[in-house]
Amino acid sequence: MPPIIALLLCISFVVLLLRFDLRGSREITKASWIPLIWVLYIGSKPLGTWFRSSSTIEYGSPLDRAFLISLMLIAVVILIKRKFDWRGAIKKNSWLIILVIMMLVSIIWSSIPYISFKRWTRELTAILMAFVILSEPSPRRATEVIFRRMTYILIPFSILLIKYFPSYGRMYNPWTGKVSWIGVTLQKNCLGILCLAVGFFLVWSLIRRRQGNNPPIWRYQTHVEIFLLAMTIFLLKGAESATSSIALCVGLIGYFSFYIAKKRGIKLPSNLLATIVAAIILVGIVTPFTSASNIGSFAGFVGRNSTLTGRTEIWNVILPVIKPRIILGLGFGAYWTTQSVETVGVNESHNGYLGVIMEIGVVGLLLVSIFLLSCCRRAQQELSNDFDWGVIWACFIIMFVIENIAESSINDLASLLTSIIIFFSFLPEREVQGYHAGS
Repeated sequence: MPPIIALLLCISFVVLLLRFDLRGSREITKASWIPLIWVLYIGSKPLGTWFRSSSTIEYGSPLDRAFLISLMLIAVVILIKRKFDWRGAIKKNSWLIILVIMMLVSIIWSSIPYISFKRWTRELTAILMAFVILSEPSPRRATEVIFRRMTYILIPFSILLIKYFPSYGRMYNPWTGKVSWIGVTLQKNCLGILCLAVGFFLVWSLIRRRQGNNPPIWRYQTHVEIFLLAMTIFLLKGAESATSSIALCVGLIGYFSFYIAKKRGIKLPSNLLATIVAAIILVGIVTPFTSASNIGSFAGFVGRNSTLTGRTEIWNVILPVIKPRIILGLGFGAYWTTQSVETVGVNESHNGYLGVIMEIGVVGLLLVSIFLLSCCRRAQQELSNDFDWGVIWACFIIMFVIENIAESSINDLASLLTSIIIFFSFLPEREVQGYHAGS
């Protein structure tokens, strides 16, 4: 099939799905398109990459900068018009706000304070988008719609690019020539994270529908979403992202474990989720400092070598730099520059916990851990109030902390998985009309 025909068919398919979804989601306001557009942005390549515009590691792309500033301004205008309860939302998630303040303060000791400040302002976008969702008449419903529309758009276009536009959808190793699938994302691990998030959401949504808790909003929705789930699994296999595959499997095991416990009336310990997450975080922290010796045997079991595909070599370069300033870090956004990327060979730490220590030190990692554990407490409480929403939140937290053992997103609020955790953390305990207006 000629690529242009495939492109037109893909666009038609996506537009048709979105039209059906719009008809069945009339209670969701047009403002929800702003966080959706942002989620599509962080779940795919930057605009500068799509349009081949000039960019640098330190200053980024002018096109991306203008786009993000526009989205932030639109979000602020929406919130002002809706008379959003800023104080109530901030109070609800005080540990996250303290973490953001810590990021800002750390710019004081950054070696590149101006660039660090610009990188910090990008982090605020995630919180503004969470506020826009919270200001919706039904924040949970809006979150579900954003997930669904992201799936309808990014998964088909990833398949399209890999198959018919390989210059965008595939990446070639400059040394070995090995082909990697990247789809709409920047590299194969990003595609793995996208498939992780979408795959779990689709399973959760389909099971809810089977139980009668999530009726289809159009006739063939279930069939289409089963087809999209198959496409997602196909993409995840092609991305060859072991970390995302493991995280998804553990997330699904967690989901069915919670479901069986609920069905059999088993009362779970109140600190069960927090204990599990704390243990995974501890493993993640120790891993780079022990050159992955703590998980070496498991890495071999899943087909990875003792270096975790070169990750230990990256950590061995980074650790001597950050150890002298391990308490407070180097300053938010202060490490990754053109020079450091040339030295390390990549532009991320491939361990989210090490990435946090690198930028805001052990103090920052403590704040991140407290925020995640506070999310665990609230998610487990939600399991009793609204099981469906409690279990998706709990499982995303588990998958998130596992993913960050060998990937790095926990130190970036504006990454896909971190943003999902932030969105859930701001959702109200109950869908109370008028909550968003502060009235």
